[in-house]
Amino acid sequence: MAERVEETSVTEGENTIEERQVGAMWELEKTLDQPMDEEANKLRNMYIEKGLSMWMILRLSFQSLGIVYGDLGTSPLYVFYNTFPDGIEDSEDVIGALSLIIYSLLLIPLIKYVFIVCKANDNGQGGTLAIYSLLCRHAKVKLIPNQQRSDEDLTTYSRTLFPEGSFAAKTKKWLESTQSRKRALLVVVLLGTCMMIGDGILTPAISVLSATGGIKVINPKMSSDVVVLVSIIILIGLFSMQHYGTDKVGWLFAPIVLIWFLFIGATGMYNIFKHDTSVLKAFSPTYIYLYFKRRGRDGWISLGGILLSITGTEALYADIAYFPLLAIQLAFTFFVFPCLLLAYCGQAAYLVNNKEHYKDAFYASMPDSVYWPMFVVATGAAIVGSQATISGTYSIIKQAVSHGCFPRVKIVHTSKKFLGQIYCPDINWILMIGCIAVTASFKNQSQIGNAYGTAVVLVMLVTTLLMVLIMLLVWRCHWSLVLIFAVLSLVVEFAYFSAVIFKIDEGGWVPLIIAAISLLVMSVWHYATVKKYEFEVHSKVSMSWILGLGPSLGLVRVPGIGLVYTELPSGVPHIFSHFITNLPAIHSVVVFVCVKYLPVYTVPEEERFLVKRIGPKKFRMFRCVARYGYKDLHRKDDDFESKLFNSLFSFIRIETMMEPATNSSTYSSVNHTQESTEAFMHNNTNNHNGNSNNNNNENNTNADMFSSMVDYTVSSIGDTIVPADSFSENHTVEEEEEDELEFLRTCKDAGVVHIMGNTVVKARSGSWLPKKIAIDYVYAFLAKICRENSVILHVPHETLLNVGQVFYV
Repeated sequence: MAERVEETSVTEGENTIEERQVGAMWELEKTLDQPMDEEANKLRNMYIEKGLSMWMILRLSFQSLGIVYGDLGTSPLYVFYNTFPDGIEDSEDVIGALSLIIYSLLLIPLIKYVFIVCKANDNGQGGTLAIYSLLCRHAKVKLIPNQQRSDEDLTTYSRTLFPEGSFAAKTKKWLESTQSRKRALLVVVLLGTCMMIGDGILTPAISVLSATGGIKVINPKMSSDVVVLVSIIILIGLFSMQHYGTDKVGWLFAPIVLIWFLFIGATGMYNIFKHDTSVLKAFSPTYIYLYFKRRGRDGWISLGGILLSITGTEALYADIAYFPLLAIQLAFTFFVFPCLLLAYCGQAAYLVNNKEHYKDAFYASMPDSVYWPMFVVATGAAIVGSQATISGTYSIIKQAVSHGCFPRVKIVHTSKKFLGQIYCPDINWILMIGCIAVTASFKNQSQIGNAYGTAVVLVMLVTTLLMVLIMLLVWRCHWSLVLIFAVLSLVVEFAYFSAVIFKIDEGGWVPLIIAAISLLVMSVWHYATVKKYEFEVHSKVSMSWILGLGPSLGLVRVPGIGLVYTELPSGVPHIFSHFITNLPAIHSVVVFVCVKYLPVYTVPEEERFLVKRIGPKKFRMFRCVARYGYKDLHRKDDDFESKLFNSLFSFIRIETMMEPATNSSTYSSVNHTQESTEAFMHNNTNNHNGNSNNNNNENNTNADMFSSMVDYTVSSIGDTIVPADSFSENHTVEEEEEDELEFLRTCKDAGVVHIMGNTVVKARSGSWLPKKIAIDYVYAFLAKICRENSVILHVPHETLLNVGQVFYV
């Protein structure tokens, strides 16, 4: 570090000051580094995945049945009917369709998802937005540039470094080079997300309707309207119970799905031996070729029905957060996959000799003695599968809100035990209305199946495209392996996609409409959020202006603490100058609070807040950045305000512990103490995360700390120096610390006011028409109906002060 100081020094006086500062930092490290290392190791060990016994893995594999495989497991209810909606002409067609089902299950759920895609998780989190977060950490593709270097030292901020000149580095550079590529990537991610939201409407509709359709097998004369009515009643009950959460009944999910798989596997084996064992020849792919040769265009279009055999696979990936990957792999490979094969083979064996029962093949193939038990279990499995999809939709919405891609909605925590269990009332009723509308409008499995297939195949295509980037940037696979994966996946998925295109007018348009509306909402909201952030960045107040005002800021300082909320993690926001211009008074202590979301799944409570001082001590101004991951939740009992003040008090204590060293010289650079304190707090308390970028940080900790200190001094203060004893005079450092802490406590007791911007965003005059419509009408409407930040953060209404301002973007 001494060499670095000598290189950057310009004059002898500056060199002397910097050498003393270096000595101060070394003295401070010697005193405090050891206990901080112990705390950092505790944080790191909290997030190391502990080895699980085989018994625990098997137990989790059993529990995963109810959460992960409910949707995929109910597919046998409707696959053959959607494959042959107009009837079966030749028994060999059944064998060909069965062969397609077998290899679809083998290639997509088993090989691609369970053993490849599920490994591309963000600390256990799956789904398109989780992949996007992973990519944002490995390349600068995020459109809201609110990340700072200190965020990369989080325990949960893992990423892979790659050498310059590598194919991964070139891909990263290509992605980062233009804004249009970043936007295109985001649009692809949002498209997959919107299709998953569509799943939340279509999965309950087709699952429940197919399960209750078994009533007509016993009473063929029953009207279809009765089945639809029963389905709607079940759906209303399902969505009405969502606010209770699944905590109390969740333990039933795994046993219900276990019994379901055992039932369909056993009855499938029974049908194979009773009706036709020759269906097992479908394991030969030759029958796929013969199927297409015999049926031609109709055979190709029937892929839209075959596709339904793998629906639920995309939900499988989205739900991997709840269980270890090994448990999911064991459950699917050794239980779910064999049971599904037996179920489809059994139905095929029955249909070979009973082609006229193609509409109700599942229930018609059931022995009479098990019909009613199977009907009850099927209905229960349909509800469980629907519940998993609905809960997954809530999580997707929560992630989208955290990424700034969806309006703020109410999120309720339904379990004190499991923080991941949430409920979104507004989204719940929208999903219920959508489910009822789809069920009542189509009234049959065929058209709903066409819609469902369209949504599923588009999600799979998006996942494949994102996986290519993951394999290049995160896994650093050789380009030839990436090419093989991409070609094989896209060939299969485009084949399915080309088939569902033919069914757009037969129900396939439904997910496209749902996706279009969702994509419009998410795109407009994100676009306005980005423009709003850019406006704040360009209109923020310079530090020189703040310093020129003097300790009183040229204002009347009233007792109390003012928490000024801003989206900027650095700089003084426009809201502050707007406030003091119209009301020339401010509180004795001002804290600029920035609540921001990072592309990580969670931020540990111990690393939540970053605190630094703005200006000299007499200014009594601080900045606090509260960092959250996309899975973190704002709960009313979190006591955000108390935690913020605890972090502020801790900052002052650590800052003071550094001052005996820094004040040993006659002169000290203004404000270098607080910057180095921030670096010290972050690098020593929140580092050592065990990530691949950790070694680089450890090797340069001292240099980075001093560099940030010097950089701050040069850029913000302009190397202004003042006597160090001008802040404390006859007081000792300890007395000064107690005085400041006591002053803060007094101000806190006098009252805390939360100052928030009541911002209206408008398009600039001269903007083109689509932008005016998007900002002035669509975004304005969404902003009006969404929840306020003060409500999300649970700010008491009696301490809230809204500052009106207009942003022209």
